[in-house]
Amino acid sequence: MDEKAKLIVDGKQYEFPIIIGSEGEKGIDIDKLRSLTGYITLDSGYKNTGACQSKITFLDGEKGILRYRGYNIEDLAQKATFLEVAYLLIFGELPNRTELEKFENTIRKYSLVHEEMKTILDGFPKSAHPMGVLASLTSALTAFNPKSVDVTCEKDVYESVCKAMGKFLVLATWVYRKREGFPLNYYDNSIGYIENFLRLMFEIPTEKYRMNPKMVSALNKLLILHGDHEQNCSTSTVRLVGSSHAGLFATISTGVSALWGRLHGGANQAVIEMLEDIYADGGDVQKYVRKAKDKDDPFRLMGFGHRVYKNFDPRATIIKQAADDVLHSLGIDDPIFNIAKQLEKVALEDPYFIEKKLYPNVDFYSGIIYRAFGVQLEMFTVMFAVGRLPGWIAQWKEMRQSNEPIGRPRQIYTGASYRPYVDLDKR
Repeated sequence: MDEKAKLIVDGKQYEFPIIIGSEGEKGIDIDKLRSLTGYITLDSGYKNTGACQSKITFLDGEKGILRYRGYNIEDLAQKATFLEVAYLLIFGELPNRTELEKFENTIRKYSLVHEEMKTILDGFPKSAHPMGVLASLTSALTAFNPKSVDVTCEKDVYESVCKAMGKFLVLATWVYRKREGFPLNYYDNSIGYIENFLRLMFEIPTEKYRMNPKMVSALNKLLILHGDHEQNCSTSTVRLVGSSHAGLFATISTGVSALWGRLHGGANQAVIEMLEDIYADGGDVQKYVRKAKDKDDPFRLMGFGHRVYKNFDPRATIIKQAADDVLHSLGIDDPIFNIAKQLEKVALEDPYFIEKKLYPNVDFYSGIIYRAFGVQLEMFTVMFAVGRLPGWIAQWKEMRQSNEPIGRPRQIYTGASYRPYVDLDKR
């Protein structure tokens, strides 16, 4: 007999099915709650609300587990390439060699961006925030790809996915080069996706760009770690907008906008800003540790703890070593990084931080890596967006192919009750 949840409302008892996920997660299916009882649930921030059933990402915040399609994030980050993981997220299985080569080659085929996109890019002032520009350019791709994706056609979906993977990367780097005043680069079909990312960003016409293997490895890991993260703010936005059957590029654009927020993708930028503030104030780390412990002080340490992970962030454990490798490889001596090391030591050894489980998270280390690369603060979230792209696509694809209904949350109205209209001369 199926397990049921019982709810008593106004003296009447109702039963609702219990849904159990493949990893033992439990939920109560309240799809018919309003029609049966006249009530809805109120859950600000959706902290206890499951908006969908998904086969993409499993996250256990209490145990510090993150898996893509059943594979531990640790194994993927150490052994796979970003495009292998992107294929896994979007299509459900790790690709074999033939499938991976086809995926890479099709992305290359669609990496060329229409020249008229340069005109749109030129319309932005140099001071425009990169995430705003990226969201606009991504949405503008719809004008050059007006045909809606037929989600029932495997070929149409595949080619649309590859278009998004190819063009989005190029646009992300164009945003950077616009701010730097550099000429725009084009995808090089003779090298890989990660190598192209770095070359598109940093190669200048006056000298040959020398690829640093440690940077390639660190960026590959970072993009994998950012690939998907269950139903976070930007992913939920993508599923909600996509449920209206908006185009793929327009839908991805909304994910970019959501990621832009300081409490979401902007957290790694906030980490570096915090470190710079500490340095500007004399570099007294202990002073800021005391401020962080003071419940009456509004200061909070950025890059420590996580809303979902209540123990440790498994992504941080992986990327910590990559950060150390990059700093050593590039031979960087930056006082900001010294402050970061002091904060990291405190967080890992201080009883207060250990008790509160305020460990460094992935944003702490990713900000350090991007700074070491020489990337501007405002570009950090753009780098994040490139990593999150396959997750957004995977979630959009799953939602559309599952024929989920258009998203339409309810509300509890708390405004004025009926008021008669008052003519203007009587107000």
